[in-house]
Amino acid sequence: MFLVSYILLLICVLVSVAFVTLLERKVLGYIQIRKGPNKVGLMGLLQPFSDGIKLFFSEQTFPYFSNFIIYFLSPVFMLFLSFTLWVLFPFLINVYNFNFGVLFFLCCTGMGVYGVLLSGWSSNSNYALLGGLRSVAQTISYEVSMALLMVCLLLMVFSFNFIDFMIYQSYIWFISFSFPLFICFFSSCLAETNRSPFDFAEGESELVSGFNVEYSSGGFAFIFLSEYMNIIFMSMLCAIIFLGCNVYSITFFIKIVFFVFGYIWVRGTLPRYRYDKLMYLTWKGFLPLSLFYLMFYSGVLGVIS
Repeated sequence: MFLVSYILLLICVLVSVAFVTLLERKVLGYIQIRKGPNKVGLMGLLQPFSDGIKLFFSEQTFPYFSNFIIYFLSPVFMLFLSFTLWVLFPFLINVYNFNFGVLFFLCCTGMGVYGVLLSGWSSNSNYALLGGLRSVAQTISYEVSMALLMVCLLLMVFSFNFIDFMIYQSYIWFISFSFPLFICFFSSCLAETNRSPFDFAEGESELVSGFNVEYSSGGFAFIFLSEYMNIIFMSMLCAIIFLGCNVYSITFFIKIVFFVFGYIWVRGTLPRYRYDKLMYLTWKGFLPLSLFYLMFYSGVLGVIS
């Protein structure tokens, strides 16, 4: 039953990725005072499927001087990691219950750096390599503050299991007394998933699409799917940690959609950061704040106990 539940979950996530891309194009269209996709199917509902078919059936090219095996396997590795992350979905029955789910999440996000770095390096392109290096520096920097922000809230539940967040937020959501932590955590999620305003790994204006510039057809589709699956997963993580985690209720999924909409909203409104300011933000902004909250919560819990 675990395998059946997991496969069904992955199918649902892949379908949701298709409609998240449609939602993004629609929302960006209305932000920019235009329609967005509205021709294929009713209100453009079939647009993601036509785009996907076109992408997978387009010509597969690869650089002649690339390190072909690593170049070919990097997108597969990134997609596999994204699939693996979804094992952490907080099912209560028919699925393996992770007692160390938070640690598993941190391990998987740490491994995600290698996929971007290898795909950028193996392309043997200056633009791709520069995009990969930017992404690695950015992701490693923001993982530090993200882990500390999660530790602050783990002190509340004294458990690494995501289901315990649901139990401990039955009466009050954690966002009510840790709103600054929520803002920092959401910003770190934006940086972790290489989304605007932190999309330096894919900066079109200076890097011609960044680390995935040499990929086409299936390879690019795998990178694309991986990125959007991570966006949905990070949205789910924000909902679990800060807004309660009642998986029995449809409101849990509405919260996830709200966070996905937040990602798109940020992309449509904020300009790209300067790279040095991005690094200053995490090392001189988020990190001191998370350390301060860690000491504060530890002190409060020590006084209470």
